[in-house]
Amino acid sequence: MTDQCDFLQRTHAPALAFSRFQPEKPVGPTVVFLGGFRSDMQGSKALFLDEACRLRGQPFIRFDYRGHGRSGGTFEEGTIGLWFQDALTVIDQLTSGPLVLVGSSMGGWISLLVARARPERIRGLVGIAAAPDFTKDMEAQMTAEQKAILRQDGVLCIPNHYSDEPYVITRALIEDGPAHFLLEKPLALRLPVRLVQGMKDDDVPWQTAFRIKSALHDGGSEDVEILLVEEGNHRLSRPEDLMLIDAQVQALSC
Repeated sequence: MTDQCDFLQRTHAPALAFSRFQPEKPVGPTVVFLGGFRSDMQGSKALFLDEACRLRGQPFIRFDYRGHGRSGGTFEEGTIGLWFQDALTVIDQLTSGPLVLVGSSMGGWISLLVARARPERIRGLVGIAAAPDFTKDMEAQMTAEQKAILRQDGVLCIPNHYSDEPYVITRALIEDGPAHFLLEKPLALRLPVRLVQGMKDDDVPWQTAFRIKSALHDGGSEDVEILLVEEGNHRLSRPEDLMLIDAQVQALSC
């Protein structure tokens, strides 16, 4: 898989890096991959789905939010609201017709926001360890000292067990979160949703999938399924995990 990408230039916002497969005779709706917090479009799930869609002739697009991967801007300037707007820009300007959204971790939150904003275009949604409202949980886990640092400095560094580079949490990220919370009230999305969730996920508790399902059911959604992966962790990038995810994409594409 090549790592070449194109750039969507914007006048008043950072350029967005993206990679798009658009066959002459497309098979099924376009699959849109929405990555996670501090992740990018070169991750194993994005690349696997890209290749799978190419093999069956299905349109596919993956991209980097501002401050992520090869896109312009800095990560510290980002918020859920701004990354949500990035996703809408990609969808509105670079895709057409029906879509299947695949959201990983934070991308699961953003994909739900996109589905609510563009309901007429979404054929289905696959959440991979979907993490709506995670900034609320992040703030709740902070110590009093960490909260004081965040208030005073506007920035807090916390350990990242995936790399030596710490997570940088900004006051803007935390303060912006409540405007986009989804699990505190019914979530009205009338579309099929599949939630793939590892039971050994140290970042997103498996119970979160049931909270999402409950919010969707309260909003009138009837076609919501949770697929628990007993040995799955947060990344869900083992071959069997990737095959399971792609199977959900194919099922929702019919």
